This record gives sequence, C-alpha cells and structure tokens, in this order.
Amino acid sequence: MSIPLGPRFPLRAARHLKFAISASRSIASSAELDIANSRSSESRSDPVTSSELSRGPAPSSEPRVKEWSERLDSVGQKARLPRSVQALYLRPLRRKPEFGLPVCDLQLRSYSVRNLEFFADFAVRAAYYLELPVSGPVPLPRIVERWTFPRSNFVHKKSQENFERITLRRLIQIKDGHPQAVQAWLAFLRKHAFYGVGMKANVWDHESLGMVSSLYNNCQAGIIRLYAYGMLNLDVARNMDEALPDIEKSLEPYLSHFGHRSDGSDQSAVFDLLENERFTHNKSPLTDIRKD
Repeated sequence: MSIPLGPRFPLRAARHLKFAISASRSIASSAELDIANSRSSESRSDPVTSSELSRGPAPSSEPRVKEWSERLDSVGQKARLPRSVQALYLRPLRRKPEFGLPVCDLQLRSYSVRNLEFFADFAVRAAYYLELPVSGPVPLPRIVERWTFPRSNFVHKKSQENFERITLRRLIQIKDGHPQAVQAWLAFLRKHAFYGVGMKANVWDHESLGMVSSLYNNCQAGIIRLYAYGMLNLDVARNMDEALPDIEKSLEPYLSHFGHRSDGSDQSAVFDLLENERFTHNKSPLTDIRKD
C-alpha cells in the first residue's frame, strides 16, 4: 500500500528537522554555558585545605536518638523529677537477703511475653517497697500443648488441623520475708493483677521448735477453763434431751401447718373422687372402658 506524497512534503520535513536541530543545539549551548560558569566560580573560590579533607563529610542535620540516661539528665537540668518516676527508666531496686531462707515462690504464667515481662517487673518493684528481698524473675521451661482435630465433618473429614498453645513462665522468689509482709505483697499483686497473666504462689511459714508443745498447752488450758465455768459438757445425749422442749417450742409456729387436720373429710370422699367421671373417662376414640 503506497501513500501519495505531494511535491511540498520534502520542504516541510526539512523545515521541521531544521527547527528540531536548532532547538537541541540552543539547549545544549545553554547547558554548556551554565557548566562553564559554575567551573569559573569554583576556580575563583578559596581552595580546600588538606585538614578539611581529613575531617570527612559534614554531619547530618537529623537529631540522633538519645539514651534514657541522657534524657533524664536533660530533663533533670530543667526540673527535678521524683525518684519514683526516675526509677521507672532504671532497673528495679532490690533488698539484700540476710539469711537466704525462701518463704514464697511466685510463678507467673502467660501466653504473651510482653504482659509477662511487664507484670514480673511490677512484682519485683512492689517487693522492694515492702522491704522484701527478691530474686528473679527466672525463666522456666515453656509448656507446649498441641491438639489435632478433623478439619470438617463432610468434605474435609479426612484432612486434619493442628493447634498449638505455648505457655511462658517466670519464677520470683521471696527470701527472709515476714509472713504478714508476704501476704500483703500477694494481696497487692492480686488487687492490681494484669490481664492475661496467671499467678500461683507457694508460701512457707517457719516456726520455732517448741511451737507444737505451746499450742498443746494453750488448748489444754482452754479446755480446763471451759470446764471450770461449766460451758463444756461431754454428755451429748443428756444435753439433747434437755434442749428438746425448747426446740419444739421454737418450731411450733412453723410446724403448725403440717400434719392431718381433725376437721377434714373422711376416706369415703377420696373413693368418690376417684370414681368420678372426670378421672375415669378416657377421651381417646380407640379405647373402651369397661365398668363392672
């Protein structure tokens, strides 16, 4: 297929090409002038010394991330923060045990590491303010549980689906603590419990060697005191017989509505009621009742 071209087509094409070539040349010439001007300005400026080259590139203007200690110092220069607020950015303080005798083991369990670590740190800080020497938190082995179930009961009944649950644990131990302080610590943790974290505590109470004998003596003295005042009588049967009239008298208003009424109807009324047509007539059409 041939396209007919007029006699003026070569002239028009030459004009367009000439304009494009001249435009590109003018653009290139302007760019060359800019480069030449920049080079001349660089040559006129002061030369760079060797010391400036050894310093390296200029530091970036972006602010760097400060550490917690630097942040506290910068804030402390302007306004002093309370010690309790500053302690949140530092490691929890601890009391030094004197004898190292364990009195409580607190085990924390959770499915989330973040919640577990947060509440463990909270428990250690609370123990410090109650003057309880604490050790931990110590990571315990994880509990991994797996279950396998059918995916569906119709189309996918032969395919199975696996489920897994991982329980994370931490152990905190209290040493040389007073029993009342330990109970107060556990009550404080129960009151401010964190979501998703379970607690299990084992508490040991330590007593002196003569504790059993002292308890026995106290119980024996109490029994003798009750005998002396006549408040303790071991004859249980006689006490029940003596208290029976008073019990019956107190229960008489409640038991007066129970039992057989003297003014009630006789037994013949019961038989008449049972032979009534209302009880003997069966309304089903397929059953006949025969009366003798």
